[in-house]
Amino acid sequence: MQASIQTRLRSLGFRMTPQRLAIYKILQESGDHLTALEICDRAQERIPAIDEATVYRTLSFLSQQGIILAAHIGGGQLVYEIAGREHHHLICRRCGSAQEIDHHLLTPLYQEFQNSTGYCIDGMHVTFFGLCPQCQQELERMSHTEMED
Repeated sequence: MQASIQTRLRSLGFRMTPQRLAIYKILQESGDHLTALEICDRAQERIPAIDEATVYRTLSFLSQQGIILAAHIGGGQLVYEIAGREHHHLICRRCGSAQEIDHHLLTPLYQEFQNSTGYCIDGMHVTFFGLCPQCQQELERMSHTEMED
């Protein structure tokens, strides 16, 4: 994968810098969604001289090139992951738990958007917010308790 990322950047006229490679590897090895600060901490373990501004610029650059994906998870927070696996997220507003949703479940919706708006959708990531089943049960129990009092 690293070679194809290098090839992709070169074809666009860019180099694979040590900072870009370190951040890409951090996300690849993590296999999870990481915040910029988490990435910065891990990057500084690999490249002690890297600063927060460089990490943010590199995340922005890699995201613009379609190599990584930036996803909003609520509260103004962005998380990053390797691009290429189309999926979406459900986030609980109460406890913050997250669940991934396969993209194929939303494919008809994207097709309808394209048909009704004329847009050619080239970026696909949606985050849904709500209450997870556990929080719904807890709130229901709390409301029953209050009604009994």
